[in-house]
Amino acid sequence: MTAVALAVTDGMLHFELALACEVFGSHAPGGGDSWYRLSLCGPDAVRAGRFRLEPDLGLDGLVGAHTVIVPGWADIDQAPPADLVDAVRAAHEAGARVASLCTGAFVLAAAGLLDGRRATTHWAHTQELTERHPRVTVDPDVLYVDDDTVLTSAGKAAAMDLCLHLVRLDHGSAVANTLARRLVVPPHRDGGQAQFVTTPVPAPGGHPLADLFPWAMRRLDRPLTVEDLARQARMSSRHLGRHFKSATGTTPLQWLLAQRIRRAQELLETTDDTVDAIAAATGMGTATTLRRHFHRTVGVPPDAYRRTFRTRSGTRPKAQLGVAQGLIGD
Repeated sequence: MTAVALAVTDGMLHFELALACEVFGSHAPGGGDSWYRLSLCGPDAVRAGRFRLEPDLGLDGLVGAHTVIVPGWADIDQAPPADLVDAVRAAHEAGARVASLCTGAFVLAAAGLLDGRRATTHWAHTQELTERHPRVTVDPDVLYVDDDTVLTSAGKAAAMDLCLHLVRLDHGSAVANTLARRLVVPPHRDGGQAQFVTTPVPAPGGHPLADLFPWAMRRLDRPLTVEDLARQARMSSRHLGRHFKSATGTTPLQWLLAQRIRRAQELLETTDDTVDAIAAATGMGTATTLRRHFHRTVGVPPDAYRRTFRTRSGTRPKAQLGVAQGLIGD
């Protein structure tokens, strides 16, 4: 089982803390045996909001974990405790993958983990992070950033997106999607998606494109065009583009390509279909086209991706869909 350590001290935000516990501390989706072993690491009893927690280990327990999660820091005007900063730095130096949720980025920045890296935090605090830590390249317009062994998320719900991204890296898209269904959340929002869009998740019947999304998802094996989508939505291509930007933060073609790649990932993980068959099933047309887009998007060829998630060898693609490199162009 993969060891995940959740850093807890007085002053943490309880929403992000509880969210991480739900993702990494629950049983494996589908009843599988391989999952995470979660430990809460902190100094004695700590208070998060109105909740009191009893850590399993001291902060030194962060060292030795495969993944360290740092929840949001409630008061960014207050410097995080030195023992927390030192423990997070030591864990990363020991080889841990370190992820911050929301304003937990201020802890990572204090530890020097974000120097020379791209990072994000809650949109309301990105300017403060930029001014306080000028060596960090702060991106205020994304949900999360994956910079190899250091990951940061924007605020609140974006923390769930990053946690699901970590599950996807470790266990594949199919498992992450099963977990998302259990949690009743969207299975995947691209890391490069804007933090603030007018309607991040259109309610059924409550948005002009509410019926278009499932219609398109059922037809990913077809060569859909913007005109096809506009015709189905009964609007002009220009209006379609505006509604897409409002609803998803991206364009129709970018969204379609993202769904095709995601479907290909699931088929590579869960079937023995050939790359040619998967190319046809995802509307890519040919194996050559699929390989080109898949490699550019995910960072490895389809065959290598399949081997990674069939063997669970611990190898991970160097980049994931729309993460750290922005949204995908056509």
